[in-house]
Amino acid sequence: MTAGVCLTLASCFGSAGSLLSGIDTASTVGNIITSVLGINKVTEANLVGSWKYSGPGCGFTSENLLAKAGGELAAAKIKSELLPRYQAAGITSANTYITFNEDKTFSGKIDGQALSGTYVYNAQSGQITLKTLLLSLNGYINTTTKGVSLLFESKKLLSVLQAVGMASGNATLSTVGEISKNYDGVRLGFDLTR
Repeated sequence: MTAGVCLTLASCFGSAGSLLSGIDTASTVGNIITSVLGINKVTEANLVGSWKYSGPGCGFTSENLLAKAGGELAAAKIKSELLPRYQAAGITSANTYITFNEDKTFSGKIDGQALSGTYVYNAQSGQITLKTLLLSLNGYINTTTKGVSLLFESKKLLSVLQAVGMASGNATLSTVGEISKNYDGVRLGFDLTR
């Protein structure tokens, strides 16, 4: 199995030279191995705690082994395209973070706009629902080589960022959300570290 995975990854990297330009290949390789081997599940106990933004998050949605490897490469490229837009919107580790508590409550900020409420997490599927007074957000938690990703279907991210952008008056967030419409089959959001 391991030899097959290595051959698959080698063939993906061999034919993806231009795709790899400008991306963190060490992190991408680690994420591919994690994804392909199916060890990207986060337990609820591991989720509890504080997480801060470390970069744009992106994940491929297919269950096919070869598609996962190709999807991780594409996801890394998408992250590199989103990073300057997240930076232009002012998203930083100081103003974008989330804390999951053992009592199923959460609190945090996206671009400085406070969010709090309750959450329901399914460790088997990685699905998470964040419920606030005004909205309910359905997303996914995946592991990365450096922490976790909080991801949303690309069209859902558009809704999240538009809501935060309207509340904060940050028009740049809406443009990030508009870009997310172009990535069908990809989940977008935030990479988080402790």
